[in-house]
Amino acid sequence: MSRLQSVLGLATAALLGGTLLPSAFADPADSSPIDYSLRVDAAGETTSIPETMHGVFFEDINDAADGGIYAELVRNRSFEYDTVDNPSYTPMTGWSATSVGGAEGSAEVVDDAERLNENNRRYLRLRPNAHGRAAYGVTNAGYHSGMALERGEKYDFSVWARSDQPGGTPLTVTATDGSGSPVGRTMRVRVRGDEWTEYTTTFVAHSDTTTGRLRVLAHGSGTVRLDMVSLFPRETYKNEPNGLRPDLARRIEALNPGFLRFPGGCLVNTGSHESYQAPDWERRRSYQWKDTIGPVEQRPTNANFWGYNQSYGLGYYEYFRFAENIGAMPLPVVPALVTGCGENEATHDPQLLRRHIQDTLDLIQFANGPVDTEWGAKRAAMGHPEPFGLTHLAVGNEENLPEDFYEHFAKFREAIEQRYPGITVVANSGPDDSGPVFDRAWELAREQNAEMVDEHYYNNPQWFLENNRRYDSYDRSGPKVSLTEYASEGNRFYNALVESAFMTGLERNADVVRMSSYAPLLAHEDDPQWTPDMIWFDNHRSWGSASYEAQKLFGNNVGDEVVPSEASSTPVEREPISGAVGLSTWNTSAAYDDVRVTSADGRTLLTDDFSGDASQWSELTGTGDWSVQDGAYVQSDTGVRNTMVTAGDKSWSDYDLQLSATKRAGSEGFLVAFGVKGTGNYYWWNLGGWNNTRSAVQKTTAGSSETVLSEDTTIETGREYDIRIEVRGRQVTLFLDGEKWGSFTDEQRAEPFRQVVTRDNETGELIVKVVNAQDNPARTELDIEGAGRLASTARLTTLQGDPDAVNTAESRPITPEKSVVRGVDENFTHTFPAHSITVMRIKHEN
Repeated sequence: MSRLQSVLGLATAALLGGTLLPSAFADPADSSPIDYSLRVDAAGETTSIPETMHGVFFEDINDAADGGIYAELVRNRSFEYDTVDNPSYTPMTGWSATSVGGAEGSAEVVDDAERLNENNRRYLRLRPNAHGRAAYGVTNAGYHSGMALERGEKYDFSVWARSDQPGGTPLTVTATDGSGSPVGRTMRVRVRGDEWTEYTTTFVAHSDTTTGRLRVLAHGSGTVRLDMVSLFPRETYKNEPNGLRPDLARRIEALNPGFLRFPGGCLVNTGSHESYQAPDWERRRSYQWKDTIGPVEQRPTNANFWGYNQSYGLGYYEYFRFAENIGAMPLPVVPALVTGCGENEATHDPQLLRRHIQDTLDLIQFANGPVDTEWGAKRAAMGHPEPFGLTHLAVGNEENLPEDFYEHFAKFREAIEQRYPGITVVANSGPDDSGPVFDRAWELAREQNAEMVDEHYYNNPQWFLENNRRYDSYDRSGPKVSLTEYASEGNRFYNALVESAFMTGLERNADVVRMSSYAPLLAHEDDPQWTPDMIWFDNHRSWGSASYEAQKLFGNNVGDEVVPSEASSTPVEREPISGAVGLSTWNTSAAYDDVRVTSADGRTLLTDDFSGDASQWSELTGTGDWSVQDGAYVQSDTGVRNTMVTAGDKSWSDYDLQLSATKRAGSEGFLVAFGVKGTGNYYWWNLGGWNNTRSAVQKTTAGSSETVLSEDTTIETGREYDIRIEVRGRQVTLFLDGEKWGSFTDEQRAEPFRQVVTRDNETGELIVKVVNAQDNPARTELDIEGAGRLASTARLTTLQGDPDAVNTAESRPITPEKSVVRGVDENFTHTFPAHSITVMRIKHEN
């Protein structure tokens, strides 16, 4: 996912405040059932479903790692925060100097030859002047509102320290609530000697707090140096040392994921590809696995792509262990030395490329190698002599430069296949579901006979209903698909409904789609960089979104093989594209002139040469600096996005829009809109979009956009362009400077009633999954052929609710309901409720 997608995701989520799409399928006032048929051929040819069909993708976004699933309670425990990570950071971020009993002193973060090690360079130098009961030191505030401490639970404190005092320096360590009152006994540590040594102690909390603090005070005088100050809950997931927050890990485990993809995402392939041993060690680096293993005090910190610091306390060993503990296939992602996520650069340094390829080979050895190999020995030293059983590895993530990426990918795969021929190497197709990058990436993947291609996309809810059959037409003999990042834009139950309708298509095409995962996985409520997200949390609670409940329902009811089935469709009338016209810009100043709209039969609907005023136009989005200048309509502000003004009638259809446009300044080109119904419903021709790298026609519905046509067209500054758009019914043809640029017919059907049927060989059950994403109940006649003897009852699990419902910390309106269906036979009728996801498990004997 890219920074631009993140901005758009937040913006479109804000626009989804009104009703979404369910009422598009029926009059809300008429909630009478619609009749459907569902035929199941239980004796037909089946398709096996891989265990990796539904998995999870973990990326350190939204504070998912530090302050999230990684159980460490101290923020900036090694004093490595810096403005290079975030402009608001200092080495004392999270810390404050603290004096008790009138003590004086100084607390300074230092980087000198006395450091703990070369990767952990900074430390805290305390110089107390504190005698008697007085003490001087620091207090850590934890993440966000503070540390969550629970009565009766044990917490382990540790610190690396050294003292220049002959008798040592006494430390007192206290966990407090937000007001400073202790929530556990005060711990005492005496730092002895002027060599770095780890000191540990433990306390039991005697009261609860969600605003906890950790106070570390020094007594006496002299100098005491502190580093890696840690407070860790004794209880972690599966009691792993340096482990995970149990509630979050268990929610992920409950999804029954078939794979765990890690550690990203955009943080994998952005930033410098140099190692921390390079002279410019303070620069942000791409995620490199060797930095994240071994003792935590020897792991460096890094500036996360998403705008904050990451400690690497949660590293590759911990990821492998987590995958093992939840029964998921590990799927690590390594950088391809071609950046993505808006940083479109390729590294053409043969030596650096060879080093990263060798690092990848070493990673496989770390995961699978015997204990007598270099990296297998390091794994064993960390506590896991047995191999992790790595079988799949992904190279790269969302690269926008397919030629460069596949040049590198071929070298990675050749080296891996030569040394480790059993490893599947996964490629990718960029950040979008279609377009020039996507098409070229897939073309190169086929040319190189790639085994698997990773697809990513985040689209509006309508897109997911329209693309249930996306993979029906994929080449069965070509590369397989791993869809490891997808979500519809929004966190409501309606989003879960449309995603579930889409997932029925993923399962139905299990011979092509071998892996899929919703993304992002985790989000701290106080600091999301991206929305929507699957699991939300604060410092002491966690809850699943509506999409989480849907993913869990599918993940626990996958089945072993797809059984042929066919459902009738929903009758929907297709009206012609209609709406007003619009002009807009995005981070660009542009001039428009000679606008003319004529109907298909030649009538003039609108004409404006801006020789007077612009009274025919009105602001739609309320941004931009529009004015008539020298006989043209000019938007002058290069710092604003979507400055749309509109003219005309929402009922217009079958018309031609003609105009001239000139880019004056800025980073992009023109946005010419048609079919404008309102703020969040229109089409536009985005010429010179994506920082003037390509052009596309985008369809926006309920505030969320999808690309329907894309070409590599860029826009020159100062050049006048002639633009013409012909709208006929649902067909649109676009002309640039008199030449046909492209055309499309918007005939995608948003089907709200979708199904897939699978079989669980162990239980002998048919698993009928049905999604009804509309206002009307679906009265369905089920015809089951070739199943032999059927049980007369079926187990039912249903998610049902208001399509606008959102699960929160305080309220979980979307939760599964279990029931029993009676009267099951070879032919029976069942009504699937409006706005529902249903799993029906029917026992049968052949």
